[in-house]
Parts: sequence; C-alpha cells; structure tokens
Amino acid sequence: MDKQQIQLAAECLKQGGVIAYPTEAVWGLGCDPHNRQALERLLALKSRDSAKGVILIAASYEQLLPYMAELQLDALPYEKMQQLTRSWPGPNTWLVPTSDNVPELVKGQHPLVAVRVTAHPLVQALCHAFGGPIVSTSANPAGEAPALNKETIHSYFADQLDFILEGELGGLGQPSTIRHLLTGETVRP
Repeated sequence: MDKQQIQLAAECLKQGGVIAYPTEAVWGLGCDPHNRQALERLLALKSRDSAKGVILIAASYEQLLPYMAELQLDALPYEKMQQLTRSWPGPNTWLVPTSDNVPELVKGQHPLVAVRVTAHPLVQALCHAFGGPIVSTSANPAGEAPALNKETIHSYFADQLDFILEGELGGLGQPSTIRHLLTGETVRP
C-alpha cells in the first residue's frame, strides 16, 4: 500500500476533487460528502439522478456516527444494532436513520442514509487519511457496467477525474448488499 498515494488522494478530496478508487468488488467514485460542488460534479460524471442518493463509506463505525440519527438509533432494538455492527467491516450497506449532518445530495430523496464500513484496507486507509467517511458510488456512467479495472475508468471518464488511487479490487463478485436496518428489507442483493 502506497501511503504517499493515499495521502495525495485524501488531499485531493479535501480540496474538492473527485477520485476513483478500488473497493471490495468494483471501482468506485468518491468525493467529500460535504462539498456540494464536488458532489454535483460526481453525479454529473455518472449522469446519476440526484434523487437516488449515494453511499457513505468509512473506515470505522465511529466515523459514521455523526451521520446517523442518534435518538432513533438508541430506540432500535439491541438485536438491530448488533446486526449492524457485526456486519462490519464488510460488504454490507445499511439504510439507517439520518442525522442533520447528512447533505441532501448524499441522501437524495430518501429519509435514510446508506452507510458502510469497508473491509478494503486501501479504502480504510483513505478514510483515515481523509478524516471521515467519503462518498462511494460505482465508477460508471448510468446504464453502463461498473468499472472492474483502471482501463475502464479511463475509457469512461478519461481526464475528468482529479485522482485515481491505484490498487486492487477486494475480490468480491458483486457490489455490497444494501438493506434497510429498520425493516430488514433487502434493497440490493
């Protein structure tokens, strides 16, 4: 793992850049979730409807706490909180009650926010270097297959990205499962 490259990617995020990076299953696009201009640019690159929202990916549960509605989470049955925390780190994205800290473009039209603690060491290091969660969405224009290698990143986005963090995918065959924490419903298998 190239610590200098991770630091450069984190600095790029802090300066409002949009980056590509490998995740557990596919390449992702990311930016600072609090930088509206970067989020708008990322959504435009993907031709993604802003109503859909995006995932926040983090290195730890603690990094996600400011984005989850504490009062509502405290009211959840113990089993639900255990299900959430025991599934991480790993390829499990959860829709959880949102706090006021979540930007509108992150949650889209939804009352919940999609969050995940990654098991990918490179992405964990990136989130640590950045100092919090980052936006994570598959690296592909709407309607196209997610990028599985750097060559596809270049063919999709050419020189429109500010940084590409070199690394290997995590070996999973499909993107993370997305489930609703309160109902248990699987939104994306």
